[in-house]
Amino acid sequence: MAEDPELKKIIPRINELAHKAKLQDLTDKEKEERDQLRKHYLKRFKSNFKSQIEMTQIYDKDGKEVTPEEVKEIQRKKNLRDN
Repeated sequence: MAEDPELKKIIPRINELAHKAKLQDLTDKEKEERDQLRKHYLKRFKSNFKSQIEMTQIYDKDGKEVTPEEVKEIQRKKNLRDN
């Protein structure tokens, strides 16, 4: 998966706050920021993961496509497949 530039920007701050929390108590403002960043990270991560799964085609060892029909339907709706 290509790196998400938005996640790339917030991860260092999440890590900074996590490191600080191990050394000392965070202020209420920092706790609120940490919680918001975590929520945003998870939302973005899930969205990216879902998109990646929806674009995946699965083949068995004989080369026959065995992508689940539900995924195929999503791909059709997004014009990612012709059949």
